[in-house]
Amino acid sequence: MKNKIVKVNDKMQKGYTYELSARIGKDFAPDFKPDLTPKQMLAMGIFGGVYMRDCKKEFPKDWFTKAKFAKGDAHDPELNYFKVSASQSLSEWRKKGWVSEVDPRGWFQWYCRYYMGRRLLKEDARQIKRWNAIRRHIGQIVANCRPGDTLCRPRQRQALLHWAYNTKNI
Repeated sequence: MKNKIVKVNDKMQKGYTYELSARIGKDFAPDFKPDLTPKQMLAMGIFGGVYMRDCKKEFPKDWFTKAKFAKGDAHDPELNYFKVSASQSLSEWRKKGWVSEVDPRGWFQWYCRYYMGRRLLKEDARQIKRWNAIRRHIGQIVANCRPGDTLCRPRQRQALLHWAYNTKNI
């Protein structure tokens, strides 16, 4: 069976193509076990509703049916699941070297493409290492919050949600 080629033409990438070589939502690296799918994350509310609004053609339509998107260009923390801002600017991400040429929108764009079946050995290893490093925030929530108290440490919880960790039951 021939692998599917995806062509990207959005505000941040023109003429970028990639190959889907793994099954959608399957065949993840053994040390990468996200709690949430991209569709679930978009429906819960991430990145103040301004992330990937121009990328709808690249991903399944049903990912966006319940996505919480801002009406204008401004980041709206009220659209986030925990109603707080837990993001740094894209320019800050670039300064820190968190954004790659293949995924100019950062980790979540990488995750969406990985979830769809794109595999890039070096970039996948880099992003999975970053995903695993974020787990330290779960320990801080466990150590400082009563179980089930989702009002405790909302910024950390929202940040973890941006990385496909579900803290609703912690």
